[in-house]
Parts: sequence; C-alpha cells; structure tokens
Amino acid sequence: MIFPESRRQEWNAFVAAAPAGDVLQCWEWGELKADTGWEALPVAVEADGRLTGAALVLKRRLPHTRRSLLYCPRGPVVDTGVPGALEALLAEVREVAREHGAIAFKMDPAWTPEQSLLQRLRALGMRPPRGGAGFGATQPRAVMKVDIRPSEDELLARFHSKWRYNLRLAAKKGVTVTADTSRADVDTFYDLLLVTAKRDGFRVRARTYFHRIWDILIARSMGRLFLARVGDTAVSGALVFVLGRQCWYVYGASDNDHRNLMPNHLLQWEIMRWAKRQGCEVYDMRGVSPEVNGEPVEKHLAGLNRFERGFGAQYVEYIGDWDLVFSPLWYAAFERALPRVRALLGRKAAGAAGD
Repeated sequence: MIFPESRRQEWNAFVAAAPAGDVLQCWEWGELKADTGWEALPVAVEADGRLTGAALVLKRRLPHTRRSLLYCPRGPVVDTGVPGALEALLAEVREVAREHGAIAFKMDPAWTPEQSLLQRLRALGMRPPRGGAGFGATQPRAVMKVDIRPSEDELLARFHSKWRYNLRLAAKKGVTVTADTSRADVDTFYDLLLVTAKRDGFRVRARTYFHRIWDILIARSMGRLFLARVGDTAVSGALVFVLGRQCWYVYGASDNDHRNLMPNHLLQWEIMRWAKRQGCEVYDMRGVSPEVNGEPVEKHLAGLNRFERGFGAQYVEYIGDWDLVFSPLWYAAFERALPRVRALLGRKAAGAAGD
C-alpha cells in the first residue's frame, strides 16, 4: 500500500528504530527530492496493524514517454524479525511499478553482504546492475562509522595521536566551531562548497537545494549546519543529518586558505560531541573508497579513507545497488543512454550552481 501522510510520524519512527534505517528513507527526504523532479511513493506493508516494511520509493518519469524509473535510496527498511516482510514489501513494489509504468526498481540498502541475503535477493528476481552501473551508484557502497557511545575521553583515546595533536593545534590557533547557525549561513556554507568543488573536481547542486535542506530537515531538528571560523572568516563547514540514534555527515566544504590550521579535524570532533548530546550512538562519516585487504581500491581516495579512520572509524561495506527489472528492453536502452544523461545533468548542475 501507499502509506498515508497522516501517519508520517509512525513511518519515521519505524525507520529510526531499524538497525539499517537511514535518514534517506524518512518522509522528509521525499519532500526534498520532490523539488528536484522526483515523486515520492512511500510503499509499506503491515502485520497486525503495525509496520513491518517501508520503502520510500522515488519515481522519475522518463522524458517523452509514459515510462518511469523507481529508486529506493538507502532502503528498503524491513523488520527482520517478521518472516516474509521483505518478500511482501517487494510484492507491493511490483504493484506500484505496474501502476506507474516503471521499467525497473533500484535499491541500495544499508545491509552488509551476507551470502544468504544475496541468495534471497536473487531468488526474488533482483540482481546487481551490469558493470556496477545501472542507474548509477548514487549512494556510497563503503562508509566509515564511529561508535560514539563511549565517553569523550575514551573517544579521543581511540583517535590517532596525530589527530589529537591537530585538534589541539586548531584550538590553539584560534579555530572555533559553532552549530548555532541560521538559514543565512547556508549561503556562507554554499560559497565554501563551490570552492571545494572547483578544487576537487565535483559537481554542486543549486544553491536553492541547500536552502530547502534547511527548511525541510534542519528547521525540523533533523540536521545541523556547522561552521568552523578563524576570527570572523568561515573556513570550513558541514551539513549533518540526524534520525534516531544515528548522525550522518552528508556535505562538507572548506576554503583553500587556513587549511594548515586543521579546521576539519576540530570540526569533526565538535560534530561528534554534538551528536552525542542528541542521544546518537553512531556517527556515519559516509562515503570512502571500497577496500580490499585494508587497501583502498580508488587510490585517489586513499587520503579520505585515512582521514576518517584517524577518528577511530570502522570500515563498513554494504551490498551496493540491486535492480528489479520489469522491462529488459527499456532498461537496456536506458543503460546505454546513461553516460549521456549524466553528462547532461552535469552541465545543468554547473549552470545552476550559482542559483
């Protein structure tokens, strides 16, 4: 069934309580993505009047056709204690797909790759996309997570000694970090993000998208904007999301100046301290390079893996993208067109970056 908006708090509570729940499956994420051309379809199954499975499915219409794509970011979320919950939920997804002319359904849940689970998904007709691409791996398969339940002293003791030194250096050199930000500070953060994107070579969404993040998530106490300053000058920042016992580092930005003062080390520490005060137990530092035998596969990201591990973070790898294809011919055509679609979206993003 399509879950009613009148029960959105029940939906969010279910997602928040699940071990593999993720903020990208909360009701508000669907609101945010509606601004970027997606339609949110909250698909759910129940048993004895309570939720046992939830999938925030995002639908995008294929241009000039009656067909669509369905995507479930970091979902679905199921009660693993209820036999058949996943099967029932995917049966509902199939019904929704039929109603909306979907050529395929993609999911990338926060599930670790156990052999029995992978066999179960294949038995349900799902498969990883060919070449690991498909719609494009939109969520990171590999992440770093910090257990922030210990005391602050215990957390610091788990940091690499150089990281502790950098924290003290930043504070000594006058770096300050604040979570007491306003909507106007979004523009300050966005300007830093543009600098970071130019330096590191990635695309940036429109400025208005980050204003909407503030309105939909941060203003509802589901996130926070942090800024690190040297004097009155913002030198780095981070957007984090919160749901239940988890906190996610989603966007980070830094200026080219003052990097020698190590503001990002102090910034990450203050985020962890804040998350602990919110009752969080896990700080998810998000995407890093996948590793084989402890070595990053993507060598250009080796520094990122090292930076996050320096905070005592543990490497976690998920099952990645899995697709349920309803129209093989349409899907094959979409896969062939995907490189051109990505290039077009990149040009649009570049043109809208200053909006």
